[in-house]
Amino acid sequence: KLMEDVLTYNTPQQQQQPLGGGYLSDTESEKMMDSSSGSTTGGAFPVATTSNNNDDENNFYSPVMLWEDPFSDFHGKNLCNLPYRTIDIDVQTCKTINTATTEDEQEDHDDDHDDGTHAQRIDTWNQPDEITFRPYRIREAINEENRRQSFSVDPDMLPTLSTSSDGSQTPPFAAQQRIFFVCFHLPVVCVRNKQTGAWQASWSESLLAKSEGSQICSAYDAHWVGTVTTRPPITSDEDKEAIKAVLKEMNCTPLFLDPKTANAHYYGFCKQVLWPAFHNIDILDLNIQEHGSWDQSRLSVWWDAFQDVNQAFSKTMMEVIQPNDILWIHDYHLSLLPRLLAQDEIEYYGRPLSRKVFFLHIPFPTSQIFRELDCGECLLEGMLHANVIGFHAFDHARHFLNACKRILGLQYETLVGGLIGVHMRGRTVMVTMSNVSIEPRMVNAALSLPTVELGRQELHQKHGSRLIIAGCDVAQRLQGIALKLLAFERLLKDYPNWQAGVVMVQRVIVPGSRKDDEVQTLRELRALVKRIQETFGEEVIDYVEVRGTSYPMDQRLALWKASAVLMATPIREGLNHWPMEYIYAHKAPERPGVVITSEFSAVSSILNGALRVNPYDIQMTITTIAKALTMDDIEREGRLYRDIDFVSTCPSDQWTKNVLRDLKDAIALQQGADSQSSSALSTPNTSRLNLKKDVVDSTAAYLARESALSFQRLNHHAVEEAYKATTRRVFILDFNGTIVIKEPPGKYLKREILGTSGNKPVPEVIEALTKLCADPANTVYVVSGDSAENVISAIGNIPGMGLAVSNGAHFAPPLFSGKRKWHFFDLGVDWDAVKRVALPVLSKYTARSNGSFVKLTQFSIGWSYYSCDPEWGSLQASHLVLELENELRAFDVRFVTLKGVVEILPRKLNKGLFVKKVLRDVAMNSKEGIDFILCMGDDISDEKMFTSVFSYIAEIGDEENAPPTPPVIGETADDANMKPPKSLVARDPMYNFTVAVGKKPSHASQWVTDAVEVGNLLVRVAGGQMSERQSALEKNRADRFA
Repeated sequence: KLMEDVLTYNTPQQQQQPLGGGYLSDTESEKMMDSSSGSTTGGAFPVATTSNNNDDENNFYSPVMLWEDPFSDFHGKNLCNLPYRTIDIDVQTCKTINTATTEDEQEDHDDDHDDGTHAQRIDTWNQPDEITFRPYRIREAINEENRRQSFSVDPDMLPTLSTSSDGSQTPPFAAQQRIFFVCFHLPVVCVRNKQTGAWQASWSESLLAKSEGSQICSAYDAHWVGTVTTRPPITSDEDKEAIKAVLKEMNCTPLFLDPKTANAHYYGFCKQVLWPAFHNIDILDLNIQEHGSWDQSRLSVWWDAFQDVNQAFSKTMMEVIQPNDILWIHDYHLSLLPRLLAQDEIEYYGRPLSRKVFFLHIPFPTSQIFRELDCGECLLEGMLHANVIGFHAFDHARHFLNACKRILGLQYETLVGGLIGVHMRGRTVMVTMSNVSIEPRMVNAALSLPTVELGRQELHQKHGSRLIIAGCDVAQRLQGIALKLLAFERLLKDYPNWQAGVVMVQRVIVPGSRKDDEVQTLRELRALVKRIQETFGEEVIDYVEVRGTSYPMDQRLALWKASAVLMATPIREGLNHWPMEYIYAHKAPERPGVVITSEFSAVSSILNGALRVNPYDIQMTITTIAKALTMDDIEREGRLYRDIDFVSTCPSDQWTKNVLRDLKDAIALQQGADSQSSSALSTPNTSRLNLKKDVVDSTAAYLARESALSFQRLNHHAVEEAYKATTRRVFILDFNGTIVIKEPPGKYLKREILGTSGNKPVPEVIEALTKLCADPANTVYVVSGDSAENVISAIGNIPGMGLAVSNGAHFAPPLFSGKRKWHFFDLGVDWDAVKRVALPVLSKYTARSNGSFVKLTQFSIGWSYYSCDPEWGSLQASHLVLELENELRAFDVRFVTLKGVVEILPRKLNKGLFVKKVLRDVAMNSKEGIDFILCMGDDISDEKMFTSVFSYIAEIGDEENAPPTPPVIGETADDANMKPPKSLVARDPMYNFTVAVGKKPSHASQWVTDAVEVGNLLVRVAGGQMSERQSALEKNRADRFA
């Protein structure tokens, strides 16, 4: 009811026409904006006129923030954002009043009060002049429209590409959001009719195929991109064109790769390198299994083919990509594609254009196996350029996260909503686990085929009264077929009564994708089958090898329905849907079957009613088989009911919805962290597009965007101009990670946070600091948590440079000649007593943590686990803090755990304490006061520096109430007793730049990308020129963070 009478509007043709659906359509809103008057009559609301002059394209494109008041005519504008409504109350009866606003309504209203009583209107309820709630309803209506259709398009614009003034391409726009399912093999069956010679195509039973009644396909414009395998093979360009035409009707785009490149990619790199590695088989084991046939020299050719195929997919996608498209990239064959697409989008359009999901359908290996791949870092980075990375099981995701941490040095954390975020170069990549079941409609259709019932009857006739144990596996060693046969052999030996009562019907599929593995596996299986049949008779095993990529569904379902038990014992496996299909085939009125599955398979974590076994434990396996064969119907039904709900209600359509929901959450989070993600386009040819790039559809999104917008990237030119316009300047710079460039993470370094590049700034930065220190109008301090020896060796020889070490506890004023004099704060802590208690505890943890060490400074004790195993180091650090808190509870100290080190510090000590002292001292020694402050840092410990700058500015004029600086040991008596003057000089203007190095949540007002950009700024402010080396670093930085 609240939305039925929400809004009305005026047009020349019709007055007071209510809005249908509760939201503003584009046509209706345009009519409202074209209204010549700023208000309406009757029940309509005033409308602020908006310029729609086509000659002024900038006005047309001005981004509209939905939370501002578009109705400026209201006198009550200050109430426009109150998201509630009020009511009219009769003050005598306390009843709600049906308040009237028009004359006719007022007459009716007066008639209702024949008793002569008069209602006092104290506020309003759903009235046209109700101020507090109407803007809220309008915002919600517009947001609903934004959710329904993100932007509208002039159809004439769709096929065109425009060029902006800077030469970059402007992509076409789609009226309906599109989703592309990008996979190496298209989920289609493409054959040529022998009689007519015409090509025909149909959907396969793949998980990625279009399903009947799909809500995703009705809600999105769905497309499929991939290669196609035909029968017979393609022989001419005419065949390619004919196949394109057939697949175009199915919204499929085929890629026709060079046969040699395709074979090297799929049968070489994918099946001989990636497939074994991702299933935790290392190269040495592979060499032994293949009898020494492994040739490492083939890797370079295969790797080149792998890159070429991924590049071909990227090129195809760039030809059709449009803003807001969703690209869902499937499986390890295309693991480089997210990165290639991101790079191409930046190159051609200057910004990310699409939203990407990468889903891995096979296991992910441990980091020890994965690091054996010399291309492992490229594969990880390729995947991490997606917005969301999906897995079928948490074990697979856990191994992926561990590889990111140990190989790339990336951090990850659990986010609100249960997702896991990997932090990579200013972005947060979501890692999610999502399960999918079978397609019930497809299985139901197949179950109705007469061949299913006929096949079941044939199996029963062939094997008589024997209970059937079904098995259908690919002829590969990791499928564990040999272990299954060994367990069955022991069952017949240990339980002689089953020799005449059971039969194993085993179908082995030979796809031909891993020929050496298949040949060796078949040889082993044939020998085992022969041995079992010779010992117990040919009737106990029905063994058949099937050539092809799959076992036909009708024959598969016939086997499922005829069997009492399904046994699948893979050693390592991704998600196998056949156990779910087996459960569905045995739903009522069929007798429930029993599934025995390996605890190493992904499906074992999904099916709660299955019996789990360790295939290597033969005794456990035969006991489980015996239990399944003798299980009564009540327990069978109970196990069926545990799984049938999931199996029946989670098809690929629902799975797709779940993943797209995670993608939406990931995009919302990233937009909240990236203030530039919502910037509007301003190219000439997009003026005809009603592009709503700045809309927000929730309060959380609005607040996140506003927070991000207030955290701007530092304008170097503004800093340079402020520097030139001021006369008393203070520079406070962090050391590691700010003026010193951190080393990139290396594959062979276990530590999370690595050292810095020689612990020295580059020569250009040292020269710039020297020039800044030489200017008497400047005061320059470098503040570090490192020891005095390291800082002095790096920059201690710069004349006029002030230094502060141990997080500001130990500091030396600027020195132009002579010996540097050090001072330190008196923080009321007996540090020698702290050491006597803490060092024995630290020694114990150092002894048990290889690579850790104790780091002593003047006023801090650190335990570094940089070089420890990351997991072990983090675990030990958490326990160390608990033990130290107990041992040091009598001392006024605190513990800081960050970036691979646990530090014990005086509770009062932080870098902000020193920063405020410097600012006060400089202000006291300057008659005019400070008019320029530049404070830069990259660490969480630097946040106190930023807040202290703001605190100093706030206390100007109120110095008597400002907290005093702690006593300083090492200064003269006069200096120690010196207090701030009664009134510091407040300069106008006063330029204050607090800058975080790296874009992240911070108290700073601006941010820069990294230490390279900090160096560029210092050189620019000092009036110097960047060298070719520093310019190259800047270019690499820009390319890397693009």
